[in-house]
Amino acid sequence: MKYLIIFLFASFIASAQIKKEQLDVMPWPQNLILTEGTFTLTKSFKVNITGAPNSRIFNGATNFLRRLDGRTGLFFDQGFITNTNEVPTAQLQINCVRSGKIELYEDESYLLKIVGNKITINATTDLGALHALETLLQLLQNNNNSYYFPNVIISDFPRFTWRGLMMDVSRHFMPVDVVKRNIDGMAAVKMNVFHWHLVDDQGWRIEMKKHPKLIQMASDGNYYTQEEIKSIVKYADDRGILVVPEIDVPGHGSAILTAYPEIGSKVVTMNSNTIENGKQSAQIETYSVERNAGIFSPTLDPSNPKTYQLLNEFFDEVCPLFPGKYFHIGGDENEGKDWDSNPKIQEFKKKHNLANNHELQTYFTMQLIPMLKKHNKELMGWEEIMTKNMSKDAIIHSWKGVNEGVPAGKSLVDAVKGGYKTVLSNGYYIDLVFGVEDHYTVDPMPSNVTLTDEEKARILGGEATMWSELVTPSTLDSRIWPRTAAIAERLWSDKSVTDINSLRKRLKTISFRLEELGLTHIKSKEALLRNISNNQKNVALEDLSNICEPIKKYSRNKGGTEYQMYSPLTLFADACTPDATDALGFDLAVINYLNNKSVENQIVVTNYLSKWIKMNVDLIQLSNNAPLIQPLLPLSKKLNDLSELLLLKIDKKQNVDPSILNDLLEKCNTKEHADVELAVYNSLKKLVQA
Repeated sequence: MKYLIIFLFASFIASAQIKKEQLDVMPWPQNLILTEGTFTLTKSFKVNITGAPNSRIFNGATNFLRRLDGRTGLFFDQGFITNTNEVPTAQLQINCVRSGKIELYEDESYLLKIVGNKITINATTDLGALHALETLLQLLQNNNNSYYFPNVIISDFPRFTWRGLMMDVSRHFMPVDVVKRNIDGMAAVKMNVFHWHLVDDQGWRIEMKKHPKLIQMASDGNYYTQEEIKSIVKYADDRGILVVPEIDVPGHGSAILTAYPEIGSKVVTMNSNTIENGKQSAQIETYSVERNAGIFSPTLDPSNPKTYQLLNEFFDEVCPLFPGKYFHIGGDENEGKDWDSNPKIQEFKKKHNLANNHELQTYFTMQLIPMLKKHNKELMGWEEIMTKNMSKDAIIHSWKGVNEGVPAGKSLVDAVKGGYKTVLSNGYYIDLVFGVEDHYTVDPMPSNVTLTDEEKARILGGEATMWSELVTPSTLDSRIWPRTAAIAERLWSDKSVTDINSLRKRLKTISFRLEELGLTHIKSKEALLRNISNNQKNVALEDLSNICEPIKKYSRNKGGTEYQMYSPLTLFADACTPDATDALGFDLAVINYLNNKSVENQIVVTNYLSKWIKMNVDLIQLSNNAPLIQPLLPLSKKLNDLSELLLLKIDKKQNVDPSILNDLLEKCNTKEHADVELAVYNSLKKLVQA
């Protein structure tokens, strides 16, 4: 009995002495003070809401209860929360002063206090209260036999008002449930803008009742009904998230022009076989929905009055589906080839004193502003819309970086100095499959440029950008999460929160917790590996996936393989993700070993090398009944050969020729196999050169 008492007391002490670094909260709050003691959860835990909130807090608090109950298995007595002040004696008291509006600059702050047997959340709006509930869920701790919250005081608010995620559903269509589960993920990390890229060369995704040709001819049957769109907007609203739709014009126009070729800019060809009234008859060029990725020439004709008539009608039908104040019109990557080759458009430029295509596009974009303004919408576009004559009411979306030949963030600085509000996506392109550190170190507020307070205020925030050329509904989540949670922290937390080791530690827990929302970024990998291994035991395949990452920057179209919108995305590169887990662990092991060549540190390193040698043998065996493993064998063999020599070097069993080691090392520095790269290369290089 005495040992049981000592054990229980030790458990209590462990829970009572929790430290900040043990908390897996993300985004990290502005102010967090831990105090003595804990709040232990029991079956009788209840929630009460007071004040004058929006009804969304009732759904939010009920969802909070269900998620908390799911984690703890306590079978709470309270089921659904439907009104204010239902349980005045509840342990969790939520007070909201007023209903929050789903718009920029709304008050999202909250004060969360956990003291003894009481938890209080005070927020100006229910939006702040929803954020507080997410923080409270993240604070949950446990010992061997109970769940508890640490006593804490948190005062929190976002650093930036625009904390967005863009999802492209044109290149690969994403069903309603995929969209909704990602909105849940956004809410969990306090993001508040869902930018929905609905129209591009590869498809029109909005049901149009007055212009049905758009879905009949340009959607391949994959589109959202207007009722589905309304349900997604409502779903986002219930989670405090603003939906910003995008119809990309005047470039990226293949889908629109498939249905309405008469507003295209291609030079009209003459049919020499047809004579009407002694003249050759004009033929309208035809267009088709694009099946490839890239930049294409089909562009809307800015000189044709029918272009604006149709766009006005499109906006009249689409805008009422989205109650938010912002509408994204794209405006990017218009090369102007069809404009340059069309004499009628060139004559139009001269008539309106437009010096170049950039000024012509500004003319086009300016015609859209009143179309949107009558629906109380502000126009937003990618940075190409910014010219000296562009309306200052437009929001500039900064995306270009060093890969496009311009300094990173240049357009953001140009925009704020030019009087425009702006949002940053350069550095947050998660589809490039860079590691989390590449995104976490990017800040929307430039540190190398002097800005006035007024200019700083025009930087609304940032947006993670998920283009879908190389993802399907099965792999989308693994390209968005968990890295987007780190971007969410950069946009919410204080600028001083930059510790990458703390981030990685917290992100590991947050990633696992996101799955309770239905996200598939972890579990989908198992299904892909099972397919690749032909349903064989795939430990070796998983081991390889944990040290490989997809090749970066849209570079998968090598070796004669060109990915189209219907190509398979079920291969090894699709199962691999950025921040390969064993690669991070191996790098830490190598660093520790090189700093201190103790037996313990050496064993950790050599265990990895031995595992990869065995992995190679097992992969060869698996490949006998799994053709999809064959492309992986050359890469595994290269790692095997280097690992064998490194083991000899470390164990000092024989002298190893450095030139042979370096030769084997460079063979591992390859992107030639299965569209992946070995994420352990740099760590191996440290060992070779030691």
